[in-house]
Amino acid sequence: MSEKKIIVAGNWKMNKTYLEAKEFIAKLNQLPELKTETIIAVPNLYVDTLFINSQRSNIALALQNCSSFEGGAYTGEVSAKMIASLQLNYCIVGHSERRQYFGETDETISAKITQLIQYNVKPIFCIGETLQEREQNETFNVLRRQLMRGLKNIASDKVESILIAYEPVWAIGTGVTATKEQAEEVHKFICQLLSELYTSDLGNQIPILYGGSCNEKNAKELFSQPHIWGGLIGGASLNLDTFYTIMQIAEEINEH
Repeated sequence: MSEKKIIVAGNWKMNKTYLEAKEFIAKLNQLPELKTETIIAVPNLYVDTLFINSQRSNIALALQNCSSFEGGAYTGEVSAKMIASLQLNYCIVGHSERRQYFGETDETISAKITQLIQYNVKPIFCIGETLQEREQNETFNVLRRQLMRGLKNIASDKVESILIAYEPVWAIGTGVTATKEQAEEVHKFICQLLSELYTSDLGNQIPILYGGSCNEKNAKELFSQPHIWGGLIGGASLNLDTFYTIMQIAEEINEH
């Protein structure tokens, strides 16, 4: 394993009004500055204003989705080229909610990753199994399929810019969290799979975040596992106090 640095990524999803979003960033600016790399994926309607108002070098804003097309007559879509033009470094792709509610396939997600890489935006690539798939002992098969299809067009010199987020669908928004042993087992498998697809060096340096009801109460035990590089935080990222606490936990681990 290369030296692991915990990353904290928040995903606001479809939450917060414009004023609420501005207030969150303004209050975050006033808190003691931390070194831990932090990403906040906000609604795209607000991202330019929040980007301008954010005063912390370690905090990056991201979008929650992008188009699989480069540009053209695709009403309502946002392209990777547009994201790059705002100097944003990250975008979430493949979130289980996009797969479930909007019918996104592995092929669609692969096209999005290809677009983001082309414009030097780092994908936060989400993979994960449903409860039914876990109960049928299909977890590793599902993750292998999602990962291999999603990265099929990504060369080894480009894959190091990707972050993987393991999000067990059965733990998203349910309050149920994978145990640290369950999460570590899967993260280790993903690391080994990346090593098979590319090289062991690359497999060991691609950050793999845990997403699935990660919060201020379980972050320390999760982030302390050898193959867990941080979290993709949903509900707990909406409250500044809880999100900042998670950032502090990450900072403490990174300093040891």
